[in-house]
Amino acid sequence: MRLFPLLALGLFLSVPQAALAAPPADVAQSPSCRYCGMDREKFSHSRMFITYEDGSTVATCSLHCTAVELANAIDKIPVTLRVADYDSKELIDAETAAWVMGGGKKGVMTGRAKWAFASKESAERFIKANGGGIVSFDDAIKASYDDMYQDTKMIRESRKMKRHKQQ
Repeated sequence: MRLFPLLALGLFLSVPQAALAAPPADVAQSPSCRYCGMDREKFSHSRMFITYEDGSTVATCSLHCTAVELANAIDKIPVTLRVADYDSKELIDAETAAWVMGGGKKGVMTGRAKWAFASKESAERFIKANGGGIVSFDDAIKASYDDMYQDTKMIRESRKMKRHKQQ
């Protein structure tokens, strides 16, 4: 009988603490991206959260889907644009984040990756390991709009191939 509690304790300690943690509040509130349906917890390192002047909010999986939202909601005024810090997955101010564009790490919903970091030092460490360059938020969002056609075409082709494999 004494062996069971020890086994249970050993099992508990062997499970990574991240697996036991609840998802962030914004992910619990909006588990999937409004535009593409992607799992925002799975993509918690690239997710974004917009709060508008009227109090409404929109949750996305990436800067690509945020660009789609901002274009569609042209008459709404964003009060906050938050993005996940790539390392900690905590939401930070997108406009003051250190953004890394390009590099060898595959992006989310885009052919040209765009990642946000809470500090320039974190961004520089990422660049040393993966390539890319530091850009401002304005440069990153402009690149999202510039890349929109190619990214949308890439996403459609990828989904078409997945559908054919499932048949």
